[in-house]
Amino acid sequence: MVSAVQPEAETTSGDGGVGMLVTKKGTTSARSWILIDTNVNETIMDIDKYAIMHRVQIHARDLRILDPLLSYPSTVLGRERAIVLNLEHIKVIITAEEVLLRDPSDDNVIPVVEELRRRLPVAKANHGELDGQHDVEADEEDESPFEFRALEVFLEAICSFHAARATELETDAYPALDELTSKISSRNLDRVRKLKSSMTRLTARVQKVRDELERLLDDDDDMADLYLSRKLSSASPVSDSGAASWFLGSPTIGSKISRASRASVMMVHGDENDVEELEMLLEAYFMQIDGTLHKLTSLREYIDDTEDYINIQLDNHRNQLIQLELFLSAGTVCMAIYSLITGIFGMNIPYTWNDDHGYMFKWVVILSGGFSAVIFLLVVSYARLKGLIGS
Repeated sequence: MVSAVQPEAETTSGDGGVGMLVTKKGTTSARSWILIDTNVNETIMDIDKYAIMHRVQIHARDLRILDPLLSYPSTVLGRERAIVLNLEHIKVIITAEEVLLRDPSDDNVIPVVEELRRRLPVAKANHGELDGQHDVEADEEDESPFEFRALEVFLEAICSFHAARATELETDAYPALDELTSKISSRNLDRVRKLKSSMTRLTARVQKVRDELERLLDDDDDMADLYLSRKLSSASPVSDSGAASWFLGSPTIGSKISRASRASVMMVHGDENDVEELEMLLEAYFMQIDGTLHKLTSLREYIDDTEDYINIQLDNHRNQLIQLELFLSAGTVCMAIYSLITGIFGMNIPYTWNDDHGYMFKWVVILSGGFSAVIFLLVVSYARLKGLIGS
């Protein structure tokens, strides 16, 4: 069932007079959210941050992490009554009985909403031969806490999103790199430059998600803070009046407290510091995001190897140009000497030793040409001796 909260209404009141604040149309602080409860009842809301803070009881600094105008890294925070999740385009608040997802009309978020509709309902097993009491206990025993089912959907979505982007990048990068090695051109160099920039940005994003999951896995206290159903069921018998004010802020929680208590009764009576279930969940997606990061690292190494190969080729071309320039310079110097000699003897100046000696022109040409050739060979030999040119 999908319902919508119209933005022109100022407040909508729930049980006990605790209302959910809704902004008027045209208010810039209003944000679009979708609320999905355990029965997959959906409500589209345009509400401001104060209404969200009142509903899920989190601080403004926690809600600020979900602001798309602010650049916050990927973050998973466990609070007393909620899990604040910021995974790039997935910005969500998870409680023990409902999910508040930001910007549900975003193209990248729509598939996540569809997956929530499919995964959040609990599949009930058929135990018709057993009595009703045992049937309920068996169903609840096979059921993971609501917050973990929702958290798994979001972790799977962000890991799959990054894996798909990495695969697309690989598909484009490897042919471009192979083409660059076969033909060095401005077009191919610019194409590889853009792909490398995209890879660097994607690697940074994947690294942030991986670091956040690693931080959670390294801290049992942080993981224990994510057990909302355990904290809710353990706190409700102690302070019913305090819990009532919390439940009234969420219409779905008040009717489902007994179900949440039954779902987590085993955790309450067991070790409250046991985080094995969540640890296995996080480890699975940590391995997936680590595999994506390894794939990007391999791509970076391939790019680096290609750059080294291109640099070697460019160095060879540069050396060839240097050798050619050296040959041309040596030839120019020798030709200049030859031109000097021929220029001197070509001037209109009478030489008495040239009278009746016509063969002198031939010897001047031969000797000056030989002298220039010797100078050229000496320059080339010296350059080769110093390693300026190859042998």
